[in-house]
Amino acid sequence: MKTLLASTCLVFGLLGGVAAASAAECGSPTIASMNWQSAEVLSAIDKIILNEGYGCSAEITIGDTVPTITSMVEKGQPDIAPEAWADTLPEVVKRGVDEGKLVVAATALPDGGIQGWWIPKYVADAHPEIKTIGDLMKNPKLFPNAENPDKGAIVNGPQGWGGTVVTGQLFKAYGAEKAGFILVDSGSSAGLDGSIAKAYERKQPWVGYYWSPTALLGKYEMVKLEPGVAADAAEWKRCNTVADCPDPKPNAWPVDKVVTLVAKPFSDKAGPEIMDYLKKRSWSNDTVNKLMAWMTDNQATGEDSAKHFLKENPDIWTKWVSSDAAEKIKASL
Repeated sequence: MKTLLASTCLVFGLLGGVAAASAAECGSPTIASMNWQSAEVLSAIDKIILNEGYGCSAEITIGDTVPTITSMVEKGQPDIAPEAWADTLPEVVKRGVDEGKLVVAATALPDGGIQGWWIPKYVADAHPEIKTIGDLMKNPKLFPNAENPDKGAIVNGPQGWGGTVVTGQLFKAYGAEKAGFILVDSGSSAGLDGSIAKAYERKQPWVGYYWSPTALLGKYEMVKLEPGVAADAAEWKRCNTVADCPDPKPNAWPVDKVVTLVAKPFSDKAGPEIMDYLKKRSWSNDTVNKLMAWMTDNQATGEDSAKHFLKENPDIWTKWVSSDAAEKIKASL
């Protein structure tokens, strides 16, 4: 019996030593929470999973795309950027990877960040002939402007957004004015959201600029119009993104690459289990849209939304972690 007890104690001692070593390797990583919902929730999910599943002492730090990625390359901090829109700073990200200062882990959003012109699904269902922007140009009267019903209305984002500039250029490129459309300034992010919500609640036609993932598309089902042409990266850079370029051509909106970035010093010490998690952890835009809609409807924090996701979607997140970590995380919830 004494031998059995001694053996048992030895086993638990070894297991405890492994857990302590894992926690020591992980340490107290800093996780960047960007100033939009999906990034806020994802950073909170990472914090819970790393702390409860792998014994870390992770902390959230407030960030934004440009300063966060730049700081990771130049200073090695923060340790993790869960949702980094890499195409915003492609040269900085490439330099960080090439110089061994950054590790690209998971593709956080495999669908990518999607921008374009959208119509409500009920409009798409009623008019299956409208699938592309070219198709839209043939049907201005289906999308009447409230102040001038003889003209069609394409709703743009607020001034100062990159998507607003592109929409203005595509409006010119596709000959929308000649086709009978007016470009409507939404005035603000709230104005843009409100125009979609108002149309949807009244089942009225609507077409305009929007993007995914967003809470709004988790609540209102929308269909993105196809560009009808192949993507031309050089033309996109030359004219589609330049407000005063006089001769834009029809073009396909690039899908933004959204990845998880890890500072190299942390990746070196974190241990294989933690890096395995950070390389696997990704989710679809549809999943994110629905979670953000719940977050908005319930006025929930990022942490509350992270816990809601973990409780409601074990079929998704348990594939990201080890079985041992999964049990610890479930118990913590």
